[in-house]
Amino acid sequence: MLTSKNLTVVDPSAELIWHRQVPLKVSVFAWRLLRDRLSTKSNLIYRGVVSPEAGLCVSGCGSLESAQHLFLYCPTFAALWPVIRDWIGFDGVDTNVLSDHFVQFVHSTGGNKARKTFLQLVWLICAWVLWTERNNRLFNNSITQMPRLLDKVKYLSLGWLKVRKATFSFGTDRWWSNPLLCLGIG
Repeated sequence: MLTSKNLTVVDPSAELIWHRQVPLKVSVFAWRLLRDRLSTKSNLIYRGVVSPEAGLCVSGCGSLESAQHLFLYCPTFAALWPVIRDWIGFDGVDTNVLSDHFVQFVHSTGGNKARKTFLQLVWLICAWVLWTERNNRLFNNSITQMPRLLDKVKYLSLGWLKVRKATFSFGTDRWWSNPLLCLGIG
């Protein structure tokens, strides 16, 4: 929160990172992501940990690896967002700022609180899946293709929702095809 004598500016994404069905480590990750505090190559260069020559994106796209690049611009990693919107069943346009992207994604379909809470969960999972994929590529030299990344988002969302909801009785087939209908918010 920024303050001056008569003006208070609140980051609308600040409260969205805390979600009761999301593991704490993922919320902390999102907090760091939205404040540009991840150990991306650009941040490591800035801190003098690695040389500028080591700053290229792990996807091989040739760009400097920053949080903005990885999550919004990289042709490899940012390609997850349209796939996710297609799975959920809504259109959207990505913004140039991560916090705006988060807020826009959560509020993109309007609707009730349950729908916004679900979209909040999905955004956090997507960001987490992208970061873990980046780390797998960097540290394990392991590449997961986009359809499998989508499957990870679907699997994690179903699992995280089932943990807190004892009456969550449908299986993966229905969830994979229409999660909003399964939640009764579609």
